[in-house]
Amino acid sequence: MASDRNEKAAGEADNGVLATTGGIDSTGLGLAGAPTAQVDVTLPVADDDDFVDDDVTVDETVVAVPVATEPTVAAATTIAVTVADDELEHAERVRPRTSEITLQSRRLGDFEADRESADLLTADRLLDPARIVRPEPEGPWQHFVYAISGHRINLGDGKRARARKELDRRIAAPLSGGAKFVPVLSRKGGVGKTTITTLLGMALADSREDRVIAVDANPDRGTLAERIGRTSDKTVRDLVRASAEVRGFNDISQIVGRDQTRLDVIASDADPHVSEAFSDTDYEDVAKVAAHFYSVVLTDTGTGIVHSVMAATLDRADTLVVVTGLSVDEARLASETLTWLDANGYADLVRNAVVVLNTSRPGAPLVRAAELEAHFRTRVRSVVRMPYDPHIASGSAISFRDLQPATREAARELAAIVVEGLRAQAAA
Repeated sequence: MASDRNEKAAGEADNGVLATTGGIDSTGLGLAGAPTAQVDVTLPVADDDDFVDDDVTVDETVVAVPVATEPTVAAATTIAVTVADDELEHAERVRPRTSEITLQSRRLGDFEADRESADLLTADRLLDPARIVRPEPEGPWQHFVYAISGHRINLGDGKRARARKELDRRIAAPLSGGAKFVPVLSRKGGVGKTTITTLLGMALADSREDRVIAVDANPDRGTLAERIGRTSDKTVRDLVRASAEVRGFNDISQIVGRDQTRLDVIASDADPHVSEAFSDTDYEDVAKVAAHFYSVVLTDTGTGIVHSVMAATLDRADTLVVVTGLSVDEARLASETLTWLDANGYADLVRNAVVVLNTSRPGAPLVRAAELEAHFRTRVRSVVRMPYDPHIASGSAISFRDLQPATREAARELAAIVVEGLRAQAAA
């Protein structure tokens, strides 16, 4: 066999075997003080599927390999590949089909191809899928089969459970950057603006791991704090006075009230004569403190869009929630609100806004909700319908767990849409 190989002509060296050694030129490189030799080797074109699939042709390449004459001498292995200029963009697309291993300069004796690094010990590789214990399924039929089979048959979650977990995932999606400000506004009182602020805050706080706060910025006496189960006797005025002295979350915890869903609320002043002095500068002080400790800051604004705090609220807004009732005049005022925002430099906020059609009275509404929804969809990013709920209509503190399923689902959908809008804005 060896004689056959030696009888091949020099032009037929397709296995990389040199017919003569006349082309070998030794030069002392002096690596680490030891003599080395440089060998010029001509490599043939390899019949590689990766190159054939991508129509890439590699020219005959000169490989210069400095070889140490002693195995203990450290040397860097360098391979220079020459590719035709018109094939460079094709060659950049070539990727090996096996796992790539990055080689670093090290002692020649340290290269051991049969050894693996620790990062290759992944769970997908090591764990036996047949022995992995799946979570107990949710759903009546799925749980029944799981129970009578002695936990051997797991059909997975039911349709409702999967939908609920998907909605949880949408609400809990991470938000990049600093705190996000979401004002909730309306030009007409009594449409449920404070109720929507409360429901949105509860839905966010119930599913997210970070902190959510709702600020009552109503220049008149607001009722946001009365809609949660646990209140505080402190107000935004107390936070303004203490803003320069707040050093940690414990300091602000003495001022806010907290709901069972972990929603924090800062109440407005109870005395309307005092609350009228609450200005845009005061709101900025509150907003700076809230932004330092919370990821999402909801603002329950006053009725109208030209009161003392609205300018500062809109300037900080990342997205808007506009609330309207199901009546002709309420819908017109909400649409006019969007027009005013468009004309006063807030067109981007309008395009990314969410309109909530709030049903605050029992029975079928006189107006056609589908027509209202179709109108507002031409102006804003999304529209959500909030159904009537007697638990809310009572006017007492709202317990998120006691809401009717349809109401809770609508609040959670609103929260998911708001989060998706904030994420899309951050990615833009």
